[in-house]
Amino acid sequence: MSSATHEVRAAQHEVELSIGGMTCASCAARIERKLNKVAGVTATVNYATEKAKVSYPDTIDPAELVRVVEAAGYTAEPAADETDPIDALRQRLIVSAVLAVPVILLSMIPALHFPYWQWLALVLASPVVVWGALPFHRAAWTNLRHGAATMDTLISMGVGAAYLWSLYALFLGDGETYLEVAAGVTMFILAGRYFEARSKRRSGAALRALLELGAKDVAVLRDGREHRIPLAGLRVGDEFVVRPGEKVATDGVIVEGSSAVDMSMLTGESVPVEVRQGDAVVGATVNAGGRLVVRATRVGADTQLAQMARLVEDAQNGKAAVQRLADRVSAVFVPVVIGLALATLIGWLVTGHPAEAAFTAAVAVLIIACPCALGLATPTALLVGTGRGAQLGVLIKGPEVLESTRKVDTVVLDKTGTVTAGRMTLVSVHVADGVSETEALRLAGALEHASEHPIARAIAAGAADRVGELPTVDDFRNEEGLGVQGIVDGKAVLVGRERLLSQWGVQLDSSLLEAKQAAEQAGRTAVGVAWDGAARAVLVVADTVKPGSPEAVAGLKSLGLKPVLLTGDNADAARAVAAEVGIDDVIAEVLPKDKVDVVARLQAEGRVVAMVGDGVNDAAALARADLGLAMGTGTDVAIEASDLTLVRGDLRAAVDAIRLSRRTLGTIKGNLFWAFAYNVAALPLAALGLLNPMIAGAAMAFSSVFVVSNSLRLRRFR
Repeated sequence: MSSATHEVRAAQHEVELSIGGMTCASCAARIERKLNKVAGVTATVNYATEKAKVSYPDTIDPAELVRVVEAAGYTAEPAADETDPIDALRQRLIVSAVLAVPVILLSMIPALHFPYWQWLALVLASPVVVWGALPFHRAAWTNLRHGAATMDTLISMGVGAAYLWSLYALFLGDGETYLEVAAGVTMFILAGRYFEARSKRRSGAALRALLELGAKDVAVLRDGREHRIPLAGLRVGDEFVVRPGEKVATDGVIVEGSSAVDMSMLTGESVPVEVRQGDAVVGATVNAGGRLVVRATRVGADTQLAQMARLVEDAQNGKAAVQRLADRVSAVFVPVVIGLALATLIGWLVTGHPAEAAFTAAVAVLIIACPCALGLATPTALLVGTGRGAQLGVLIKGPEVLESTRKVDTVVLDKTGTVTAGRMTLVSVHVADGVSETEALRLAGALEHASEHPIARAIAAGAADRVGELPTVDDFRNEEGLGVQGIVDGKAVLVGRERLLSQWGVQLDSSLLEAKQAAEQAGRTAVGVAWDGAARAVLVVADTVKPGSPEAVAGLKSLGLKPVLLTGDNADAARAVAAEVGIDDVIAEVLPKDKVDVVARLQAEGRVVAMVGDGVNDAAALARADLGLAMGTGTDVAIEASDLTLVRGDLRAAVDAIRLSRRTLGTIKGNLFWAFAYNVAALPLAALGLLNPMIAGAAMAFSSVFVVSNSLRLRRFR
């Protein structure tokens, strides 16, 4: 064996850094390039969230990553609850606006041109250009020292050029001043940055709301008494009290009490869910009924709420394929624009135009070119789309998932637990002449209550629901693989297969036999009931279709998807379920290990396949499918293997998930189209001298605000 096989790979760690000083998409692209040049480091920098997600090996100290960012001219620190920069930005904007508006009015309204008005304009404009535009000048200087150029370079050059030309005209020449351009552009761009920052804050509101949902403290039971402690002090295995109206502190199992729990934060469904002893509850849900005592099973970062928040944030930090083109364009855009501005200046001068006109056109080119809108197009839509998904119980694992939803044409639905409830239920009762349904359920239910078999539990639960309290059983015996027998209310009762009844010389009459055969042809389980030496009833048990499944299948079809039912169950049962929900294609009697082969076969036929499942046996197929959707009520393995998690166990959530993903992708593409179209249309106008630099500054600010506002429309998704 070669020594290479013994090479030990360094373990990877992750850190999230808050980045300071980013003012445009080019900044984010530059930091990302610098970090990714470090050996073993993989980094994604998100301009919208102002954070960098960095994966690094054992051999690197996180402090080194901070130094790399600082060497690029920006600040970095481990992500925490940093102060809100919006207040400082608002203050800078207000002061600049108060000073810039009089400069614009003085310059553009001839009636206000009193003697020496230009000197008043200079006094008012100078603080705006020096202090108001300081963030742009500082960033431009930092980037220049590192041989880079960003959007701030364009702004700083444009504002500085207009201001310096005005100084020259006032002190040494007799030309036109551009103080209103220097002050107005600064004001408009600060306004754009401010509204952009506010919009980005709103974009991430859903994730912040999700993180703030959890309880802050908890009433723990210790030594038979309640002790109120901070949530951080709770440990796995601790028992805690949840009173009516309180939030469940963490994930756990009810050990005492029954209630209704509001699960809307988790599932998006407003109807409370009834829970009792033995049921699992999730942290941050609200107890809407009685007092509960819960044993903690997961705390801290392991809870479902924390996992949801982590999934949402990971998705928001990623990049869809459509964004990579925008990143490449933004990275080279600024140098190209500077070159175009110089070419415009030279071109106007060479063709004999006045220097003032050439200068105005060149400054307009510098200012109108805005890669910020390109940089915001994807992250803001992802922030809003994934946040809205979390509120509706749909978790999107990454932006590349959005591309998959657009291409999918076939959706494979696992039957048990996905289309159906995944548990046996008593669906019908057939009785012989002269026998009451109530008596049959009382006797059969009492006997089955003593058994742990899933079919027995279904009959016992169904009987208890319909007739109330069940009598006790004497001389109970379980006949392996056949059924049960015992004495109930003084009667010798048999419940089980036809073969068990036959062993006791009991035969089903024609009506009961007909009911049994009809149930079995529909893929259901028929159980015979006999007492006092005669067959009295047939109970039919089945895994029932979830109430929302037919509507979900219709919704999938309306999205242009072809549904296929996949199950290991027998063909009769599968076809019966498929007919009930409206599915034409059925693949039945498939072993768990063969499900992945079915998905692969469909892909080989040229189909783009989505798979919806919930069990461990679905994990491989979910991973193999072009798009994997896991029911949140399923296993952790299935959820881990999927691309989308449907938190509520309702197939209709799959329709919502695909619709939301497609809408988010459509918003991203719309944002990118308008951002590109803006630059394509505006640059030639500026180069031809058809745009005043101040109007160019206002238009540039508007383009970024438009892109973010367009993304915010996803908050209204229903």
